[in-house]
Amino acid sequence: QVQLVESGGGLVQAGGSLRLSCAASGRNLVLATMGWYRQAPGKQRELVATITRGGSPNYAEFVKGRFVISRDNVKNTVYLQMNSLKPEDTAVYYCNTKTLSTESWGQGTQVTVSS
Repeated sequence: QVQLVESGGGLVQAGGSLRLSCAASGRNLVLATMGWYRQAPGKQRELVATITRGGSPNYAEFVKGRFVISRDNVKNTVYLQMNSLKPEDTAVYYCNTKTLSTESWGQGTQVTVSS
C-alpha cells in the first residue's frame, strides 16, 4: 500500500507561484508514473501533468509553459512548480502514483488563485 502526503497548496494572487510536493511511502516502493490531477467545483477531475520514472514529463495543454513537474526517485517525491497562476487554476490538486500493480491518490490540496 502506498501512502501519499501532499503539501504546498494555498491562496495566491493571479500571476503568482506555488510549489506542490507529494511524498510517497510504502514497503518495497517502485513508483512508475507520478503526477498531478485537479478538480474544480462542479467539474470532473483532469490531468495536469505526469512524469515517468525516467523523468519524461507530460503536460495538459492549459499548463504548458507555466507549470513544471519534477521528481526525486530517492525521496519518492513529486513536485509541481506552478507559475503565472490564473484564477481558472483554482481547484483541489491531487497527487497520483502508479506502480506495476497499484494506483494511489493523495487526499488533495487546495489551490486558490485570486484575481
